[in-house]
Amino acid sequence: MGSTRHRSILTAASSALGLAALLAACVAPPPVAPEGIGYRQARFAEVEAMRAYRTCRDEGLALDRQARAAAEAARYLAVARTLERCEADLGPDAAHLDLEDRMRVYAVAVQSRMKGGDVAGAREGLERFADAFAGRDLFFDDGTSFIDTMGLILKAHPAGVRAGAGVNVPRRLADELARIDRWGR
Repeated sequence: MGSTRHRSILTAASSALGLAALLAACVAPPPVAPEGIGYRQARFAEVEAMRAYRTCRDEGLALDRQARAAAEAARYLAVARTLERCEADLGPDAAHLDLEDRMRVYAVAVQSRMKGGDVAGAREGLERFADAFAGRDLFFDDGTSFIDTMGLILKAHPAGVRAGAGVNVPRRLADELARIDRWGR
């Protein structure tokens, strides 16, 4: 009798444990935190913005190759408009884009404005470049500064600096602009 009672206690206990396990399995998982869904949506928006920027950039750089081959002012202006639009359409979702890549693309836009004959637009673009990428600069293969070189070419520097004194520009450019200043007086 004792063993039968012991078996019925074990059977009841195992049934209770089985029932508890079954009920535990039926409990709904905790709700997903709203920031998890928001994070996914934000990340998707970032990825889409990056994809749109890269597509726009590639289109603008293809136009730049065509403009260099044709050497037509109108084509350079089309390059500038396209690349400026790429930067303008970015918005806050593209904060993770490579900053140096964005700087190079916008620098091509500034140069394209100048090559297209829109000197005032190139000056404005150089100012926007300096504002958007404050404290940063690009450097050519010879180590000269993009901002200083373009500022000198576009005469965006004060008159005393126009000859190249105190700026990081190619020596030939500084010499040529100094010669032009000298003959202009």
